[in-house]
Amino acid sequence: MSASEQSRVPAPPRVVAVVVTYNRLGLLQRLLERLDTVPGLAEVVVVDNASSDGTGEWLAALDDREAPDEHRTVPVLARTLARNRGGAGGFHVGLLDAVERGADLVWLMDDDGIPEPGCLEALLAHTGELDFWGPAVLDEQDPDRLCFPIRLPGGTRVVRAMSEVEAAARDGLIADVVIPFNGVLVTRELVERIGSVREDFFIWGDDVEYLWRARAAGARIATVTAARFLHPAADDLGTPMMGGRTTYNHSPSDLKHYCMARNNLVNLRDYHGWPHALAFVAKTLWFYTVTRPQPARLALSARAMLAGLRGDFTGHERYLA
Repeated sequence: MSASEQSRVPAPPRVVAVVVTYNRLGLLQRLLERLDTVPGLAEVVVVDNASSDGTGEWLAALDDREAPDEHRTVPVLARTLARNRGGAGGFHVGLLDAVERGADLVWLMDDDGIPEPGCLEALLAHTGELDFWGPAVLDEQDPDRLCFPIRLPGGTRVVRAMSEVEAAARDGLIADVVIPFNGVLVTRELVERIGSVREDFFIWGDDVEYLWRARAAGARIATVTAARFLHPAADDLGTPMMGGRTTYNHSPSDLKHYCMARNNLVNLRDYHGWPHALAFVAKTLWFYTVTRPQPARLALSARAMLAGLRGDFTGHERYLA
């Protein structure tokens, strides 16, 4: 290749991974060990939500600029927050940090997931075609199944088997579907256009809100079936109700439920309108009066929903340990 031809070859995108962690040092170490082997990854930004299990101290040693780890291929930059700001706050900070550090593409993930070898390469094959795209997120204990079931575009069919996903794909893509913040790539241009993650959600629904915001802005979205990302089974998603005709996101955690009820109602109102929001209220009422009668949980749901409608996103703090 001549010098003039070389000058016309576009430089590869600068990819910065953002990992949000909280009190899961062992899983974080496992993930960083895997990320250190990923070709094409420029650096990793780890946002620690004020962990109390030694994560901050371990990251501080890893991020020693004066004595960098000569055995590490991909640099790790640590940012330990002064207080726990939840996954939403962590991704808000990390996404902005990555863009400020010159990322063309930001690779977002929690600390408990792990990309399979070749995941990033398969995603990068679609650079320029998409704005917000990610891998198939598989159940780590059963990699032939999705960790989170998806609704295929153009209908109501929900699938969980990876074989069904591959059969439904076109050119290796499931258009307009992605599981946010589990190994997804987002372009710098999209972040500059729609902003960062909504940090006041704390946990639950911040990923959906960002996806719906991106979709409303006309972003090109897809799941790449050749890219695989493993995640522990989500046991608190999809509790059957109404004879199995639908499911409800029941969690025994008051913190998770408060944030889910508040944030989901706000998301539905803002992006799908009041009919969908009121349907969610009715579903919550049915679940905790018929499916699993729990008057205390109904009261908690009401407080959370009313707070969200008032624009008060501080009420979850009473449930923090």
